[in-house]
Amino acid sequence: MTRDRLHADAVTLGYGERIIAHDLSVSIPDGSFTIIVGPNACGKSTLLRALSRLLPPSRGDVILDGGSIGRLPAREVARRLGLLPQSSIAPDGISVADLVARGRYPHQSMFRQWSPADRDAVAAAMMSTGIADLADRPVDELSGGQRQRVWIAMVLAQQTPILLLDEPTTFLDIAHQIELMDLLADINSAGRTVVAVLHDLNHACRYATHLIAMREGAVVAEGRPERIVSEALIERVFGLACAIIADPVTGTPLIVPRRRRPSGGGSGDARPRGDPARRPAGGSAESIFQLKDEDQP
Repeated sequence: MTRDRLHADAVTLGYGERIIAHDLSVSIPDGSFTIIVGPNACGKSTLLRALSRLLPPSRGDVILDGGSIGRLPAREVARRLGLLPQSSIAPDGISVADLVARGRYPHQSMFRQWSPADRDAVAAAMMSTGIADLADRPVDELSGGQRQRVWIAMVLAQQTPILLLDEPTTFLDIAHQIELMDLLADINSAGRTVVAVLHDLNHACRYATHLIAMREGAVVAEGRPERIVSEALIERVFGLACAIIADPVTGTPLIVPRRRRPSGGGSGDARPRGDPARRPAGGSAESIFQLKDEDQP
């Protein structure tokens, strides 16, 4: 039996009669930056919901720290595991600072109310996500990217040893995507386990210490990106013909899609318009697969 703090043991997951995954076992290595990738509706978000206790398995079990997560009190789970779901709705009129402060609720009780430690955790989370200057603004007046950073700050303020994030780069422009991924990598380097569902394969390859590739509710491959990512794997998981080169900055795998059909009426040249051979390495490949997951009904 695995000794990792969080794992799914032969779980069957679905919504009503619609089964998404059957007999699925996944272990999250302690201290890893685990990223889950796969095509739409393959079960990525469904798995994350199960790992966070939002979706009870119909069979099997999710184990957290050696015990069934379904038997733990909700507050206890919230002290060990923080979750950023795909979509969240803030109460009307709530300020940024007040929403981020809600991340501290699991640490409070009848005998322990707001403390200097709570204040410092909220301030640090807002500073690290670049929203300190928005503290007094109503959340519903912010842009989509700003709101996303507020929700991320709330999860960071929770200060759990495990973080689960479903598409955390949604609504963020490329600069803020990189800032966020760098932040998550720093959090991971400081000792916390980070698990994220991503659609951008090149972000996943650059940042993951452990990559899980899924298709049709099953794990197709897992391990360090440089060990498992190949043209054959991308073809098998995504049905995409591609070339894989070394990222010129990090040396990690960089996926460059090939055209499905030759251009120019049968010339046989499968290179895209604006011949990538004339572009800097990495070109536009940073933003591949910015798609929405459709696991949930």
